[in-house]
Amino acid sequence: MDKLRVIQWTTGKVGKLTLRAILDDPRLELAGVYAWSDAKRGTDAGELCGRPATGIAATNDIDALIALGADAVLYTPFEADLDQAIRLLEAGLDVVSTNLFLNVGGIHGEVKERLEAACQRGGSSLYITGINPGWINSVTAALTAICRDVESVSLTESADCSVYESVETWGFLGMGEPGGATPELMERARAWLILFRDAVERIGAALGLDFDEIEFFCEYATAAEKVDLGWFCMEQGTNAALRGGWNGKVGGKTAVNLTVVWYLTKQLAEGWAIDDDQYHIVITGEPSLDTRMRITPAAHWKNHDWDTMTALPAVSAVPQIKAARAGVLGILDVGLPHAPMGDWISARG
Repeated sequence: MDKLRVIQWTTGKVGKLTLRAILDDPRLELAGVYAWSDAKRGTDAGELCGRPATGIAATNDIDALIALGADAVLYTPFEADLDQAIRLLEAGLDVVSTNLFLNVGGIHGEVKERLEAACQRGGSSLYITGINPGWINSVTAALTAICRDVESVSLTESADCSVYESVETWGFLGMGEPGGATPELMERARAWLILFRDAVERIGAALGLDFDEIEFFCEYATAAEKVDLGWFCMEQGTNAALRGGWNGKVGGKTAVNLTVVWYLTKQLAEGWAIDDDQYHIVITGEPSLDTRMRITPAAHWKNHDWDTMTALPAVSAVPQIKAARAGVLGILDVGLPHAPMGDWISARG
């Protein structure tokens, strides 16, 4: 099978990892790199992601990138540019995005209509894996296949965030503030956790659900003692963990629940029981299903290597997107993205 030629669009925290994964994936060939920053323009792609030189320099010349005649774009900017995305799709490039397009209103209404029209004009596809949980949406929906009846689906992500060194993130989310959830803090939490509403919508669409509402919830727990992480300090009694998310409701009952538990310490005054497993999926039905998933990092991983969980599902989906119909795609359109395990084993001999 001929390799699919891929353009990497931006090289930030996630983009560096998708760029590296393109170079490592025997199904793919790097065609070009879009650099948002002028400082990166002209820099070799290998240098941008910690790989040997590739001979491909980053550029911000969109016309030149489109002229390469590539198959797909891995789209990982911090903020989406709707006009740019439309140009790529109209040019016939499939776009696989970790960005949810929330800064332009999300994939709803007029935004979705414009993207769908661009796909039809270019005979291209747009698929959004999402920032997080990403691929776990597809896994959760697929697990219902063994059930003859499903009443509800629940997905919980538990994450030790003490290694995520972002003072801005945790300050915005109220960590280190006096304990409690004020209305103002709830608005901040809702603004951040809006990313996870998308997962509820995608699971619901895959399972044929029409939600009456998607309800937000959030609560905080406080540090039982002073916690100094070196880069962030929380006094005893200040916020140190949150538990929040979204309930997709049908007929007044929760049909799909997504909860995130983010904690900077497990030493919490409220005594929350926190899973060591990152994901806990519960399907209530006939039969019911209770499954846990624990992700074990490689020994050499540093803190931001955890962004692999966002990056790789998008890279692995490229061959499926190429084979899919034209248009804005959902979980059911894509099939089963997977790693090229057989090729890797053969290459190792």
